[in-house]
Amino acid sequence: MHQRHWLFAISAMSCLALGLVAQEPKPASSAVSVVQEGQSGGAIKVAEHRSRWDYPKEIVVPSGSQLYLVVKGDTLWDLGQRFLGNPFAWPQIWDQNKWIKDPHWIYPGNPLIIPVAAKTVASPGQPVETPSEVAEVQPDRIKLVTKPKLEEYGFTFQDFIQMPYLVPNGAEAHFKEIGALAITERQAQNRNFLGDTETVYLAGGNDRGVKVGDRLVVLKVAKRKLVHPVVRSKSSLGDVVQQIGILRVTVVNAKGSIAVIERSMDAIEVGFHAAPFVEPANIVANLRKDVVGPVPIQDPMGTILYARDNHEQTATGEMVIIDQGTKHGLKVGDILLSARLQTWATSEGKRTKGQVDEKTSHYLGQVMVVKVGENSSSCRILRAKEELHVGDVLTR
Repeated sequence: MHQRHWLFAISAMSCLALGLVAQEPKPASSAVSVVQEGQSGGAIKVAEHRSRWDYPKEIVVPSGSQLYLVVKGDTLWDLGQRFLGNPFAWPQIWDQNKWIKDPHWIYPGNPLIIPVAAKTVASPGQPVETPSEVAEVQPDRIKLVTKPKLEEYGFTFQDFIQMPYLVPNGAEAHFKEIGALAITERQAQNRNFLGDTETVYLAGGNDRGVKVGDRLVVLKVAKRKLVHPVVRSKSSLGDVVQQIGILRVTVVNAKGSIAVIERSMDAIEVGFHAAPFVEPANIVANLRKDVVGPVPIQDPMGTILYARDNHEQTATGEMVIIDQGTKHGLKVGDILLSARLQTWATSEGKRTKGQVDEKTSHYLGQVMVVKVGENSSSCRILRAKEELHVGDVLTR
């Protein structure tokens, strides 16, 4: 009795830890014959499709692996999460498919050997038929298997390239300190707001140590001279800089470079800056148990200074800047409780001299520290029972 094995085409999430998703306008036609693993002469012919790589035209699936055909939107990062349970395991997939010269570029129709003990092979969008031997199985013969609980990560790549952070000395001084290059021109002269796949020109080339293939994170000034929302002071805490996309350098000249926008989470404009990109660390979110009563506030108490895109209120998945950092003992990965302080009168009628009000706080959610400075940190909201406001407090 021959057993059939199928593979579902996976639609990837939009986080892009490897930069570019599959870029062809339409998936290539790629009907694949179903084969049995280990079957004699079981080479799978790969349909011809557009790709910058010299992909194998026939593939024999190794034991303990399966074949997957890339569809539009896929990245190795997403496939690592889908098949291996961890997006940072993508190099295991690339290691089995080294004909891909650059893991940031894969194309619809590209065949990938996935190093997992799954037993399904199918083409993208192909309907799934129930094998007769499975259809005949009676309910009392089915064995339920508990799936392992996947770890939750603090943020995705998409979150990372939208992260705001505070620079106390001002944006210009910060750009100079980190060696950021100014975007001085764009190829598309008829557009001021640029997005994915468009070309920009940078002030800096060989003279700044730029190399072809370098990846740069795009930075914009999101807010000038941020002031504390609670402390009664007019003095500025600094400027807010926000990451909004990724560039890849394609040409390097003596004093200038050309780059393509790999991924943009906001419109990119002439005048923005691009700094060396560092792959984000893998941070597991060790969430604390939910708090149902008043939150005990511990000193030093933190305050939300800024919500991404200068929103007055925000919620799960968004990023905020708080007024605590390494000086207050914070480090990347710390989980903080967000709370809101409340007071209420203890007597009716007109307020009397010396009257004491009651005070409490209630639980709003949990945030994780993802970037830390001396006196401020950028955090991602992991859980929120209700909207968080600028001015709400945070505690250990």
